[in-house]
Amino acid sequence: MSDSTKTTVGLRSNRLISAISLLTLAAGYTPLTQAGATFKIDDTKWVSIGAGLRTSFQSAESGAGVGGNKWSNDFNLDNIRLYLNGQIHKYLKVEFNTDCQTCSNGGEVRVLDAIGKFEYSPYVNLWVGRMLVPAERREMNGPFYSAIYNIFSSGTPFEPADYNLTIKSDGTSAGSFGRDDGATFWGAAFSGRLQYAVGFFRGLRGGANVDDNILYSQRVAYNFWEVEKNPGYYTSGTYYGKGGDILTLAVSNQYQEDGAGTFFDHGNFRGTSADVLMEKVLSNNGVVTVNGEYKNYGITDGYSQASRDAGGGFSMFEGNAYDVSGMYLFPQKIGIGQIQPYVRYVNVMPDGSSDRNSYEGGVNYVIDGHNARVSLSWEYGDLMSKGLNYTSTATGDKNNAVKLGFQWQI
Repeated sequence: MSDSTKTTVGLRSNRLISAISLLTLAAGYTPLTQAGATFKIDDTKWVSIGAGLRTSFQSAESGAGVGGNKWSNDFNLDNIRLYLNGQIHKYLKVEFNTDCQTCSNGGEVRVLDAIGKFEYSPYVNLWVGRMLVPAERREMNGPFYSAIYNIFSSGTPFEPADYNLTIKSDGTSAGSFGRDDGATFWGAAFSGRLQYAVGFFRGLRGGANVDDNILYSQRVAYNFWEVEKNPGYYTSGTYYGKGGDILTLAVSNQYQEDGAGTFFDHGNFRGTSADVLMEKVLSNNGVVTVNGEYKNYGITDGYSQASRDAGGGFSMFEGNAYDVSGMYLFPQKIGIGQIQPYVRYVNVMPDGSSDRNSYEGGVNYVIDGHNARVSLSWEYGDLMSKGLNYTSTATGDKNNAVKLGFQWQI
């Protein structure tokens, strides 16, 4: 959920920590396989810890009081994540991440990821537990490894597992922060160029899912230039030029019978997406990055517009949507970081409801890649005001918003 979220904020850079510090922190921390600190137990066993923080200030037009000349002023704790990763055998690993879900309401530290990993070969591996449901790149990046701070709040519609912040069994939830309970087979072939992930999950709990059907998900990506290197089937929205020249095209699909609607008006959910990442390092060491995403979602055999307008149930998006962004990372350092301006456009076209869009421009101050970044952005459109309201009567003003976001990670 989006925060939309990516489970291993800490999977990216290992360092040594003392045994005493590790034991003190392990009680409340979450996983990272390549970030944070690593304590080696023996030749095959190790444990690593890490943490990530995203916090922001936003001022939005018409967000306070009555009248178009009012602006809201909000400080937000968007994410606070703790990571704990470990290896207990050459082929067996474990990952545990937490996040502050419902942070805006005081915050509750809850389980984000809890994964048992059987990693046998580059071709086939198995993860079981609670994890990211294979989907489009935005979901696989999560908030910490996306190129844009507002990637979820002003993006395309959510997948079922990212529709709700908390997991419930009342027909209104199919997971949390893009994650669900299940299993995923993943791997790569042709020297890592063809990457795949196939998952089986609980999906919608209760409500429309009267027969307790499971959700099926798949993602297949092909790397035409350099091969992207990420933990498991995760992705990144940019590598800041550190990954070489990247051109990757991927398609993903999710399907669940009776995966949307209400107990008395249920339908089969299908969500199909395609995404592309192009990143080119220029001769002057500047970096051009382009992200694109297209979604086509549908609900068949039920869930009428009348039921949607009446409210209740699991009102998943039906229709088409796309999101495209471009950015340039200047090679020169200014102070301790580099400047990366960007532009973005999002268009959401629901069936049976009004269209909505968002224009965004901003600049990232990149200090240490995804580990330390400050972002300033401006948005304009009615996507923010209409949100997830897909009823036939949905209305909303085109408003402006300015956000300053901070991201730290270790």
